[in-house]
Amino acid sequence: MDRMAADWSGGCDRLGGCEMTTLSVVIPAYNEEDGIAAVAQRVLSVRPELPAVGIDELELIVVDDGSRDRTPEIVRSLPGVRLLCHKVNGGYGAALKTGFAAARGEWIGFLDADGTYPPEHFPALCRVALQEDADIVIGSRMAGADSEMPAVRRLGNFIFANLVSLVSAQRITDSASGMRVFKKSVLDRIYPLPDGLNLTPVMSTRALHEGLRMVETPIPYSERKGRSKLNVVRDGTRFAQSIVWTALTYNPVRQLGLIGLASLLIAALIGVVFVVQRLRGVTELSPIGIFALSSAAVLAVAGVSIFSLGATFNYLVALFHKQPVRQGVWGKPLFNAPLERHFGWLGLVAMLLGIIGGLGSLILGLNGWPQTRLWFWQLLSAGTGLVGLQLVVSWFIMRALAELSEREVRVAGDLLGREVSVG
Repeated sequence: MDRMAADWSGGCDRLGGCEMTTLSVVIPAYNEEDGIAAVAQRVLSVRPELPAVGIDELELIVVDDGSRDRTPEIVRSLPGVRLLCHKVNGGYGAALKTGFAAARGEWIGFLDADGTYPPEHFPALCRVALQEDADIVIGSRMAGADSEMPAVRRLGNFIFANLVSLVSAQRITDSASGMRVFKKSVLDRIYPLPDGLNLTPVMSTRALHEGLRMVETPIPYSERKGRSKLNVVRDGTRFAQSIVWTALTYNPVRQLGLIGLASLLIAALIGVVFVVQRLRGVTELSPIGIFALSSAAVLAVAGVSIFSLGATFNYLVALFHKQPVRQGVWGKPLFNAPLERHFGWLGLVAMLLGIIGGLGSLILGLNGWPQTRLWFWQLLSAGTGLVGLQLVVSWFIMRALAELSEREVRVAGDLLGREVSVG
């Protein structure tokens, strides 16, 4: 083995030097004395397969997260394993981040210490990462490979994956997978990450919103050896909250905008029903009709308010990140400019229609039309005018925020000046 290494080194020198690519695998461990040795040995056993996929060296780091059993003693006895110890338990994410900071490799992989994830698939993950020039490769337990995951957890992971897909407008099947390979250089873009079990869904959410190339490849999943540390209800709730809150720090209008548009759609459908009834001569409302009409009015105003609030927050997020606004409800704009850029003229049109409708109803009332025929149109005109006013005010706020968010880019452009020719 030493001779082969020497020959390889000599070959690199003769070729003018070569760069070695290292994969650092991090295993967080807390009271895992029953299975840590077997998992570590399985990771080390893939070393001979790595050169064929473009990885030259393997580094294995086990982070003991304040275990109260023999986990650190067992790891110390394993050759080829680096042991890092937390004095007190900091959490799954905290242990992983300690390992990430200590990793020497350009690529970092991680998996759990309980034997549920297959270390033998690390070469496959590395192959996908290098061939597809991916920033992060997720070993997906939900992509078709054999899985012994309990039904409740499978349902939970399905929900989390679809939630991430919804808030990011990109499809992903296993947002919470605990087996991944990624470039160490992306850490500064996906940090900060939480200390708990919710590190993985937050990593997925941040990566998608940062525009990182994330690829999935199927892996089998085995039943855990020993008692699970995951609380389905508590940790599931934390996962969902983490995904939503993380997404809100990148693209608030994606979540709030969809809620606002849904409210407007429901209000519009109710409004169409009332318009049809009114054209048919119905002038009196039942208790259900009164409730539906008032609900439509509330939903219309609330929908516009929630949508504009989300769009406004997008500009605040851009201002915080010191970059122009680049995301929207659908991930990419449906118009030449984002929808909120049209709020100004849309609001003015709505206000004008509201004023015309109100004045028209007033004139008709003064000319003898009964109130039973006019009240609906008066109410519709008032609602339209209020919605228009909301749009105009939101447009003014977002225009100011847009100027602030683009300031850094414009200052840099002004400092560089325009290209000139000398002659």
